[in-house]
Amino acid sequence: MTRASIAPITIGGVTINAGETKRIELPMPLLYTNTQMSIPVHVQRGKRPGPTLFVSAAIHGDELNGIEIVSRLLKSKSIKTLRGTLIVVPMVNVYGVLNQSRYLPDRRDLNRSFPGSRKGSLAGRIAHLFLNEIVTHCDYGIDLHTGAIHRSNLPQIRANLDDPETLAAAKAFGMPVLLNAEERDNSLRQAASERGVKVILYEAGEALRYDEFSIRAGVKGIINVMREIGMLNKRKGSGKQVRLFIARQSGWVRASESGFVNHVAQLGDHVGKGDVLATISDPFGTLLDTIVSYNEGVVIGKQNIPLTQEGEAMYHIAYFSKPNFVAEHVELLQDKLDLEENPNPITD
Repeated sequence: MTRASIAPITIGGVTINAGETKRIELPMPLLYTNTQMSIPVHVQRGKRPGPTLFVSAAIHGDELNGIEIVSRLLKSKSIKTLRGTLIVVPMVNVYGVLNQSRYLPDRRDLNRSFPGSRKGSLAGRIAHLFLNEIVTHCDYGIDLHTGAIHRSNLPQIRANLDDPETLAAAKAFGMPVLLNAEERDNSLRQAASERGVKVILYEAGEALRYDEFSIRAGVKGIINVMREIGMLNKRKGSGKQVRLFIARQSGWVRASESGFVNHVAQLGDHVGKGDVLATISDPFGTLLDTIVSYNEGVVIGKQNIPLTQEGEAMYHIAYFSKPNFVAEHVELLQDKLDLEENPNPITD
């Protein structure tokens, strides 16, 4: 059920009518230096009624891929004519972006601070602001994330796949890997869900890095969702389609020793039970242990830095009934995006 209306909406005291596009600055608490801070918001409204979708990036300030995805989305010709309303927030945690940090200046995780409070902590105030000024206007949301620092995530969608509307949006995004993920306490997804807003989370790439494959897949995925929920006209598919695989279980393989890592498995690899993922050696090159997969699955997240401490998470593996097919369709997605970027490749 969507809020398919052309009535005016007001964000940060600014009213946006049907057919209008406006840039808004949502005021946040000042810096120590008395410098004014604000969350930038882009609102684009169609002349015809339709759903309202928010796209948010950098709720963790060091997750930069989403900022570039938003930038390219707003330049896309595909969204020039739309039904309903698109609300885009390229940086939610502006403080974190300035400091190249996942966290807010008070060291809190914004994505564990919802629904927040107008008179609470810094994190609580920003969460309250974002939830009430942005999320409550919407029917759907797409929250853009990356792996943590020194960790990469295979492009994937995480969502409550037991909800039919959320599942339809997740499938439409077009990633081979869908992870049925519970809503974490005090997260944006949980707070939005309690208000009837269907949110999917796109995870791809590494903190403080741009990843071209992840960025292009993200832009295409958002447009796919907009077509699915009726904001844009649907297009007939062409060529071989990427199959979707839902994982209801995943797990981390952790380091058994502290030392220097030689990674064997890479993102998207299909690994079997007992397959070697990495080796750990001491500074003299003496092998300390071999890290193996506990079960058959696909690598959807991995540590990048060749150093590890005992107990540290090294590989995130999703478990599917046919993981070898998942790996094939990750490669197919890469090929499709490459072909769209270079439709007339030069060959020898």
